[in-house]
Formats: sequence, structure tokens, C-alpha cells
Amino acid sequence: MQSDLHVWQLILSASWMVKMVMLILLAASVTSWMMIFRKRQMLAAAEKGANAFEEQFWSGTDLTKLYETVSRNNSGGGLERIFESGFKEFTRMREQGRMTPGVLVEAAQRGMRIALVRETDRLEHHLSYLATVGSTSPYIGLFGTVWGIMTSFHQLANVNQATIAMVAPGISEALIATAMGLFAAIPAVIAYNRYSNQVERLETRYENFTEEFSSILQRQAHALVNE
Repeated sequence: MQSDLHVWQLILSASWMVKMVMLILLAASVTSWMMIFRKRQMLAAAEKGANAFEEQFWSGTDLTKLYETVSRNNSGGGLERIFESGFKEFTRMREQGRMTPGVLVEAAQRGMRIALVRETDRLEHHLSYLATVGSTSPYIGLFGTVWGIMTSFHQLANVNQATIAMVAPGISEALIATAMGLFAAIPAVIAYNRYSNQVERLETRYENFTEEFSSILQRQAHALVNE
């Protein structure tokens, strides 16, 4: 308890510059933790949604009925949105008539590519912020430490005899800035590395589905032409 009070006393007695650095690091840490929890929920939902949709897609259900269900719900993302965009373009071009299989598949692929880019952007949203916090927070904290130590040594110029006790509080409060910088950076770096890996796996999964679905549409397109 006394140690906690001592730390708070050091923070309150810090110079205005060090306090500003601490405030910036505190805000960065709080914001990054909020993004960490939100990103965790979003990626978990994306993983769960992909599993559910692939199970339904590969169960042999009619694609037209599946498309109608997905369009009617209008709440899905990820694979559902990619499937919906591709099949929508395929159906639209097919209804125009006199289309070659290549044109039909190319239209579907174009729609899926657009949806894939949007889903990728959604998955990667806020990851750059975590990377920024993880890479810059230690340096911001180090700046506060350097400023605090520099201020402590400047104060020694006004005394005749310098002692460790005179500079210890200033150096201690300065080192708190470094500790806060690490406290903000370490979780952000860990979360960024973990979530980047998850996003990369999901993107690969989306791309594989796009290729597999394109093959299915190509077979359907050839079957329509041969009718």
C-alpha cells in the first residue's frame, strides 16, 4: 500500500512534460485494449461464420436457394458476402443471355474480388493502430524518461552539494514513463502478431473459397451453354 502511494506521489510530482507523456501513454494503452477486445470478438465471429457457411455450402444445398437465404438475411460477412457477390453477378449476366462461359465466370470473379477486398479491409481494420502503439510507445516513454532525468540534473546546478537523495525522486518518476511505455507496447505487439496471423489465415481461406466457387460456376456455365 505504501509502495502504491509512493508511485502515485511520484506521478503527481512529475514535471508537466513527463505528465503529458504519461497521459499520452495511458490513452494509447486504454484505446489499444479496447481495440484488442473488439478485434478478438470480430475475428472469432468471422471464424465461426466461415465454419458455418462452408458446412452449409458443401452440404450439397442448391446454390440458388442458398443465395436467396443469404440475401434475405443480409447480416453475414466473410464467405457469405463473397458468395453472394459472385453468384449475384453470375445470375445477372446469365439472365442477359448469349454469354460465353468465360464471360459469366469472369463477372462472378470480379464481384468476388471486390467483396474479398472489402472483407480483407474489415479484418485488417485497427491492426495498424496496434502496430503503431507497439512500435512507438517505448520511444515515447523513453522521451519522458530522458526529459525527467535531464530536469533532475538541471536542478543540481542550484545546490552546492549533490546527493543521490536529491535526484532519486526525479529519476524514479522518469523511469515510470518508460515502464508505462512498455506496458502500452507489449500487449499491443502481442495482439498485433496474433491477430495478423488470424487475419492472414482467414484471407487465405477466403481466397481458396473464391477459387473453388469459381470452378463450380465454370462447370455450371458450360452446362448452361450445352443445354
